[in-house]
Amino acid sequence: MTIKLYCFGESGNSYKAALALELSGLEWEPVFVDFFNGETRTPEFRELNELGEAPFLVDGDFKTGQSGAIQAYVTEKSGKFGGKTSEENYEIFRWVLWDNHKFSSMAGLTRFLMNFLPEDKRPQEVIAFNQGRLKAAYDTLDKHLEGREWIVGDRMTNADLSCCGYLFYDEPFGFDRADWPNIDAWLTRLSATPGWKHPYDLMPGNPSDRA
Repeated sequence: MTIKLYCFGESGNSYKAALALELSGLEWEPVFVDFFNGETRTPEFRELNELGEAPFLVDGDFKTGQSGAIQAYVTEKSGKFGGKTSEENYEIFRWVLWDNHKFSSMAGLTRFLMNFLPEDKRPQEVIAFNQGRLKAAYDTLDKHLEGREWIVGDRMTNADLSCCGYLFYDEPFGFDRADWPNIDAWLTRLSATPGWKHPYDLMPGNPSDRA
């Protein structure tokens, strides 16, 4: 049975789940969620996912949301992107939680405020505050990656697939790969992985659709 992932191209959190599915070799298909026209707020979508969020995965009778939970399911089903030891699995979990709380949360919000709101409604003080927090997060990740190819262990794991979620997007939000050489090299390794796709090539939904 084909796994369905409810998602949209502009969503970095959707990308984390979609990229894990794509690289896992599991059979899956994206189902477009029209976020910008309010689909996640409709009764029909809330019946599917009471949290009203994308991504959301449906695999037969099994359903779950939240990118980290979806990645864990992909690992359980495919055997990929987990650690080699219990200690590595906890370290992966630690980085996924860090990403969700301190990294992607700030990157996603900042990118939204800077690119998807009308220019006269963009809260500059909030954006500047978020960018300050993001700079500290970039520094944390860049230092961790010094001398490493991957965030945990010697291969790509869910820690990498989570933390990269917003960093391949072209819209400006205060991130320049050239400023962070270890992050830059890590992203290059990720994008060189066979089967890797840019978020706008992997999922339906693109800012150009609303231009």
